[in-house]
Amino acid sequence: MSANLHDKDFHAWAIQQANLLKAGKLHEIDLDNLIEEIESMGASERNQLQNRLKVLIGHLLKWQFQPSFRTRSWNATIKEQRLSVIGLVEDNPSLKSILAERIAKAYPQGVYLAVKETNLDEKVFPSICPYSMEQLFDMGFFPGDC
Repeated sequence: MSANLHDKDFHAWAIQQANLLKAGKLHEIDLDNLIEEIESMGASERNQLQNRLKVLIGHLLKWQFQPSFRTRSWNATIKEQRLSVIGLVEDNPSLKSILAERIAKAYPQGVYLAVKETNLDEKVFPSICPYSMEQLFDMGFFPGDC
C-alpha cells in the first residue's frame, strides 16, 4: 500500500513514512522508495551545486571577456551565486570534497552560457577554468578588475 501511495500522493507518503519511523514501525516502511528518495536528495544537492557554479563561472567569463558590457545585474548575479554556493557547502559540508570535480564539470557549461549570452566564439575562452577555487568564492574578486 505504501508504494502505491508514493506514486499517487508523494506528500502523504512522505508524512506516512516519517510517522512510521517516529513510531518505530520499521517493518511497515516502504524501504525501496525511501532509499530511492534519500539518494535523490543527495543528487539534488550535487546538481544544485553544479548549476550554481555554472552560472557563477558563466558570469565571471562574461565579466572578464566583455568588460564594456558589465552591468550591475552581472555583478549581482556573481555575488548571489557565490553566496548560494557558500551557503550550500556550509549546509552540506560533504560537498566540499567534490567542489573541484564539480567546478571542472560546470566549467564547460559556464562557457556555453557565456557563449550564448555574449555571442563570442567558444575559442575565446580558456579550455579549463581560469579561476582558482579561492577566486570563485572571493566576494571581492572580479576578473579583469585592477
